[in-house]
Amino acid sequence: MDNTVKDYLQKFGVSEATQRFLGKAKKLFVGGAWLDAADGASAEVIEPSTGGVLARIPMGTVEDLDRAVAAARAQFDGGPWSQLKPLERERLLHRLADLIEDNADELAEIESIDMGKSVAQARAVDIQGTIDTFRYFAGWASKIHGRTVEPSLPGNYLAYTRKEPVGVVGVIVPWNFPLQTMAWKLGAALAVGCTVVVKPAELTSLSALRFAELVQEAGIPDGVVNIVSGRGSVVGSAMSGHPGIDKLSFTGSTPVGCSVGKAAMDQMKRLTLELGGKSPVIVFADADIKAAAQAVANGVFFNSGQVCDAGTRAYVHRSVYAEFLRELAAYTATLKIAPGLDPDCFISPMVSRQQQQRVLEYIATGKAEGAELYYGGEPVEGPGFYVQPTIFANCRNDMRIVQEEIFGPVLVTAPFDSEDEALALANDSAFGLAAALYSKDLGRVHGLIPKLRAGTVYVNAHSTLDPSMPFGGYKQSGYGKDLGSEQLDYLLETKAVWITLP
Repeated sequence: MDNTVKDYLQKFGVSEATQRFLGKAKKLFVGGAWLDAADGASAEVIEPSTGGVLARIPMGTVEDLDRAVAAARAQFDGGPWSQLKPLERERLLHRLADLIEDNADELAEIESIDMGKSVAQARAVDIQGTIDTFRYFAGWASKIHGRTVEPSLPGNYLAYTRKEPVGVVGVIVPWNFPLQTMAWKLGAALAVGCTVVVKPAELTSLSALRFAELVQEAGIPDGVVNIVSGRGSVVGSAMSGHPGIDKLSFTGSTPVGCSVGKAAMDQMKRLTLELGGKSPVIVFADADIKAAAQAVANGVFFNSGQVCDAGTRAYVHRSVYAEFLRELAAYTATLKIAPGLDPDCFISPMVSRQQQQRVLEYIATGKAEGAELYYGGEPVEGPGFYVQPTIFANCRNDMRIVQEEIFGPVLVTAPFDSEDEALALANDSAFGLAAALYSKDLGRVHGLIPKLRAGTVYVNAHSTLDPSMPFGGYKQSGYGKDLGSEQLDYLLETKAVWITLP
């Protein structure tokens, strides 16, 4: 660990538990054993607020993945996990949730230090969301059932269906919400009786490795959960086409998701893809403009815009457009730019130098395309990978900054004159993850909701999430759902049984 990182951790009083974890050698978690990568390779973990080296993580190989899949397969096909009764699985998942809750502050610090995000937001959103997700799906473990059918064909039959776990699930996790997104995928998979192999993002693997320790402590059998950190081009690519994996669940960018999906479908794997977004926001003249401006700012600048369903395109009725921009800029100016461990931080650094440069290049592109830079748009001086929250005004829908996912604190805005125009602008996108409406007219709202091509529609708010509600998009934002009872359908096979009776 670099001295700059040590000083940073000391300045903000990081807990002894977090420091102990950071000081330990990081290893893969395969079949209940802690292992180095097969070839001994490792990579530096860079802390985003300082740019210093935080730790090293193993870079797993295809051989490591093979061992993890074999361990998961052994548990699924005939190990203790396959013999557990539903209420026993439920008890173990609640025990795991208890342990996450007991270690919540440490996990929030790890997530903040690894990804750069606000520690307060990590505790309130990421870690609490993880706890809630495991508790929600724990309850489903004892509620999976088929149905009996009365056939109409001649003869005497007993006909019924069985719901059976799909098998070994490969999970590829993104870097923006490492622990919470993993929980989205593991909670349901474990509840129905699947086993899992997880590849965390190479930029943010630490919370997954700490989570593996809690899996052991909870008493979940060895091999049920396996963590193989490594490069997407190696472990992720091999996982996509691995013959021992029955279902693949991926969250990440649309281009990578398309590649992963093609490899998975070559073997007819079950598949869930939660991909990119460029979510529209429509603000009508009857909305509470000050409240809407604050909600829009929170919706796009939370986690420094590194959120797949962030409301990055705001279309505002022309009669209130100038007022909205003023309120938006005034509120944005109050959002503190600071290191993630600062308790008052709202705008944290980008996850990496590469992501910072990517966002700054998009800002330069927007200016070159003729968009009006209304607020921000600059890097922040000093160490760390910061970008000021940025607002563009009077944008056209054919601009790259309007059509492409930037994944940073950048909001594009434009005025509209009619409801039909606003709807056309909102739907003019390759993505369809989410959308938001701001209006006091519930008749208008209910009329527009079916017309928006998005997997989630928020009304007078943004990014309200709960494990009981499904999450997933239309169009190039993916296929399938995480969360809610709907997620179970993607983890269960339905078997039809016919018994001829005398």
